[in-house]
Amino acid sequence: MKCPFCGSEDNKVTDTRPGKEGKSVRRRRECLACSRRFTTYEYVEKSPLLVIKRDGREEPFDRQKLLLGIMTAAHKRPVTRVEIEKIVDEIEEGFCDLGNLTIPSKLVGEKVMKRLKELDEVAYVRFASVYRDFKDKEEFLKEVNGLKNSPEE
Repeated sequence: MKCPFCGSEDNKVTDTRPGKEGKSVRRRRECLACSRRFTTYEYVEKSPLLVIKRDGREEPFDRQKLLLGIMTAAHKRPVTRVEIEKIVDEIEEGFCDLGNLTIPSKLVGEKVMKRLKELDEVAYVRFASVYRDFKDKEEFLKEVNGLKNSPEE
């Protein structure tokens, strides 16, 4: 590990602690050349997830794209950014835990809709209208009526 101040590779670890939620290791280091201290983090390298689009193309899983889609659906709704990030975290980790590195976009969308339906029905309908590509008001009304007729949880 190179010192960010002088570039020397001679340093020692002075402290090691678990990082955020045990998903990383935080190390305090001291450069033996300039005696300055700096912090490094170690993370487990994840294999990239690939999403298979409706047209058969594969593209890397884009966490930001998913986050933005959910944020757009939940715009001006009582849904916090923390709740949205939690949904994205759970979806991403769920796919990583399965060990399957290629996932159909349909499965991603269904998982988002399931979570949004539990969290905020308006955000759910907004997301569903884009995800399911509603062609007219009848499809939209059918989805809303489905919510009205579903049992309360």
